[in-house]
Amino acid sequence: MPDLVLVTGATGFIGSKLCSKLLAEGYKVRALARKTSSLAALKGLPVEIVVGDILEPESLTPALKGVTGVFHAAAESAYWRYPELVLRTSVEGTRNIVQGAVQAGVQFVVLTSSYAAMGVPASDELLTESHYFNLPQEAFLYGYSKFKAEVEALQIADGQLRLVILNPSIVLGPGDFSRNSGSLVTEAARGWGFFWLEGGINIIHIDDVVAAHLAAVRKGRSGERYLLGGENLTYKFVFSTLNEVTGRKPPWLKIPPWTIRPIAKAIDWLSRLIPIPFSSGQLRMSRHYLYCDTTKARRELGLPKPRPFRQAAQEAYDWYQEQGMI
Repeated sequence: MPDLVLVTGATGFIGSKLCSKLLAEGYKVRALARKTSSLAALKGLPVEIVVGDILEPESLTPALKGVTGVFHAAAESAYWRYPELVLRTSVEGTRNIVQGAVQAGVQFVVLTSSYAAMGVPASDELLTESHYFNLPQEAFLYGYSKFKAEVEALQIADGQLRLVILNPSIVLGPGDFSRNSGSLVTEAARGWGFFWLEGGINIIHIDDVVAAHLAAVRKGRSGERYLLGGENLTYKFVFSTLNEVTGRKPPWLKIPPWTIRPIAKAIDWLSRLIPIPFSSGQLRMSRHYLYCDTTKARRELGLPKPRPFRQAAQEAYDWYQEQGMI
């Protein structure tokens, strides 16, 4: 009989793609969804839907009953839209899931964290699994919350079940209904890619992230974290490529580093009045080069060469067009 696994955050970008891959690999999949969650990302998938909420421990008991493992991908990824939920969802939600898994006799938990939990490297360094969040909490709440969630999970799981932590960089590709990372593509399509900043990021294709989750079950060591990344890219290259993919002109305005702080303060003020598709914390982080060394994950999990950024951008753009979302 195939293993039954629970996926939290199943209606989100990573979670829904993970459900699809798990089914293809022969698993039986139980998907945790809140009453208010859209099931659009799970349309057509033969998953068992269980209504529950990671912030309501009593709702997790039926969801965890009889499962072999849990893929905990639930998070408040749109941290610039709902900052008040970020810390609670990450820390309290992870605590509830891992405690519930221990009580239910679950064999393993794969925790989807983020490379944001690793903080900022020195100017001559690449981020690795040895890096930990090194900024004030208020400087980047999302990264702090993911770091605290990892600490919580490791403390609870110690000696009780197998816990593997995955830290993907910025995830891009088709299927992001919530337009979290996908906002890079949709905003470029709307003409907002005319500027660029110093600094750089790492971007990984959604399919590579999902494949790493299954590899973590087979090969991941308990108590270890694995940094998942694709290409290290300057912001200028990212915006230039996005504009090319979406049929826009190349970016022409460079934002000077000295303007980042006053612009961030202005965003803090404006976000109280109108919706803005990014946070001041994201803007402040943009001056850094958040590049990754993914040697450990590729070696220990047996991951292949990652798909290129341009492929992720093109596939995301094509999908958004098919959905009529841009």
